Amino acid sequence: MNKYKTVIRYMDTLLSDTPLLLFDSLFSGQTFRWIISPNNKHCFISVIQGSPVILIAEDTMHILVFSDTETIGDKPLRKWAEHYLTIDIKGPFFSDVSLFFSSSNTPTLLMDFNGLKVLREDPFETAVTFMCAQGIGMPIIRRQVMNICRVFGDAVTFSFEGNPYTLYGFPSPERLAAAHPGELRLCTNNNCARASNVRKMAEAVASGRLDFRKLAAPERSLDIIREELCGYDGIGPKIADCIALFGLGRFDAFPIDTHVRQYLYEWFGLKKAAMALTAKNYMELQREIRTILNPDLAGYAGHLLFHCWRKRVKRLDTA
Repeated sequence: MNKYKTVIRYMDTLLSDTPLLLFDSLFSGQTFRWIISPNNKHCFISVIQGSPVILIAEDTMHILVFSDTETIGDKPLRKWAEHYLTIDIKGPFFSDVSLFFSSSNTPTLLMDFNGLKVLREDPFETAVTFMCAQGIGMPIIRRQVMNICRVFGDAVTFSFEGNPYTLYGFPSPERLAAAHPGELRLCTNNNCARASNVRKMAEAVASGRLDFRKLAAPERSLDIIREELCGYDGIGPKIADCIALFGLGRFDAFPIDTHVRQYLYEWFGLKKAAMALTAKNYMELQREIRTILNPDLAGYAGHLLFHCWRKRVKRLDTA
């Protein structure tokens, strides 16, 4: 793809009235295209809607935002960052945790991640990302997503803090719909079925058959969203819930995978979490956890729990 050089010339400051854990938010398994500056471990760099974006955490209350443009999409830099980092979303994420957690030290563990934010990601990128995420670890997911961008996305070259960067934007639905199957397969961990499913979903988005804007309408129920998304090969209930949570801003969506099942059993004592995750059991676990978590923010709370479980209990690397 064609490269172009750009200059980082615009900066704004995001002020949060509550602590914000930028690293944990960007590297908790909801997005896979941010990198860390070699000069500053608190500086994170990506390409958003074709423009380089740099976020620097001066502390947990002050985030510096840099780009080559004054706006990302239709929002000024600071407003975009506030929206992306869901500054508008605040708890309570839980009912009264002391009434539910089976382990008395779990609420203390959670406090370490109280500033984690669920991001508002692009829904098409989210769909492709989680279709590539089935049954594999976060490093491999990151490699797949980066490869898709490198092969099918546009390159952006720039320098920041004395370091040159060439990063890649996420490809459009039209570009992935037209992708050569062999090239796309090599980007998806050599998985033919996965590449085919991604391509077909991209074709549906490019043609307008799958319209994420309509899916994101507030009046759409989660059941309707899940039903439509699950009509595409490679998308099951868990991936549909990930798309809803991270891509459509449906913070009531509660994806359940192996790690979630584990903490639902160990921390909340939900006996169904020890059983096979059939379609029926998936929905029953969702109904049960919504009696414990704030139903409107169940997925938001669930991601905080997911990250805490992986980091503090399983001692796993982040994305």
